[in-house]
Amino acid sequence: MDMIDLSKLAMYNQDLDDDGNPPKEWTEFRAKVKPLDGCLFVTPEYNRSVPAVLKNALDVGSRPYGKNAWDGKAGGIISVSPGSLGAFGANHHLRQPMAFLNILMLQQPEAYIGNVASILNEKGEITSESTRQFLKNYMDAFVKWVDTISDMK
Repeated sequence: MDMIDLSKLAMYNQDLDDDGNPPKEWTEFRAKVKPLDGCLFVTPEYNRSVPAVLKNALDVGSRPYGKNAWDGKAGGIISVSPGSLGAFGANHHLRQPMAFLNILMLQQPEAYIGNVASILNEKGEITSESTRQFLKNYMDAFVKWVDTISDMK
C-alpha cells in the first residue's frame, strides 16, 4: 500500500484542463491513481465534512471530463476525530461524490475512529489494542473488497 501526498496538489481549475495545459502535479497525480485497484481514504472531519485538500484530489482525479481516474476503483473510508463521533459526518459526506465518481465503496464494516488523541502516542502509533484489532479487521475486509472488485474487471 502506498500513500499519496495531497499537500502539493494545485487547486482544481477546469480552465487549465480545457486549455490542454494542466499543471504537472495534476498529470502526475492522475497517473498514480489510474492504475490502482483500490483507494483507502483516511480523513479527519472539519465542519461535518472532509478537508478541502481531499475534495480537491477527487476533483483533479475526476477530470478532464470522460477521463475519470477513479472510475471503477474499490474504495474505503476511515474517518478520525478528537471527538466521540469519529468524524461520522465526514465519512458520510465523502460517500456522496464517491457514488458519482463510480468508486465502489466498502459498505461494511464502517470505520469511525473517535477520541483519536487517547489512542495514539507522541509518535502517532496506536496504543489501544482494541483499536488496533478493529483496524486490522477493517483492513482485512478492505483487501478482500479490492480483490473482489478487481476480479470483476
